[in-house]
Amino acid sequence: MEKALTKVGSFWISKKAKEEFSHISQDISTFSDTVEEKAKWVFNKLKGKPQKSLSDVLREYNLPPGIFPQNIKCYELEESRGKLVVHLQSPCEVCFKDSSVVRYATRVKGTLSRGKLNGIEGMKTKVLVWVKVTSLSVESLKSDKVWFTAGVKKSRPKDAYEFPREAIKVEEF
Repeated sequence: MEKALTKVGSFWISKKAKEEFSHISQDISTFSDTVEEKAKWVFNKLKGKPQKSLSDVLREYNLPPGIFPQNIKCYELEESRGKLVVHLQSPCEVCFKDSSVVRYATRVKGTLSRGKLNGIEGMKTKVLVWVKVTSLSVESLKSDKVWFTAGVKKSRPKDAYEFPREAIKVEEF
C-alpha cells in the first residue's frame, strides 16, 4: 500500500511540476524577446520575488499612475539603469477625461527617472494625426501638468492621468 501511495504521490508531484514549467515557458514566450530578459523573469518568478504594481512604481517616480492603461500584462523595471518595459496584450488606446487619446503598442519602453519617462518607444498621441510620444514629464511634486513631448512639448492636466483607465483594443499601433 505504501509503495502504491508513493508512486501515486510522485506521479502527482511530477505532473504538477510539468504544468508549472509549462506555464512559465508559455509566459516567457509571450512577453520577452531577449534571453537576458527571459532569464531575469524566470529567476524572479522561481524566487517568488513580489513585484510592486506599475501604479505604485510610477507614483514613486512622481509620475501619474494613469499614464498606462489598467490592462497591462506585466512590466519589467531595471532600477539601476531606469529601464522600464511595459507589456500589453495587444495594441490599444485610452481616451482620458481631458479628451486626449494615447495609443500603446504591445510593448512600451522608456527610461524612468524622477518625474520623467524619456526615450519612449511604443506610445503615440493624437494631435490631428498620430504622433510618437518621446517623453513624459512632471516638473515638480506640486505641478498640476504632465508634459508630453511628441514633436512639440504640450502640457495636459495631471488629474486626467491620476487613475489607470481601461484600454480599447485596436488593430494596429
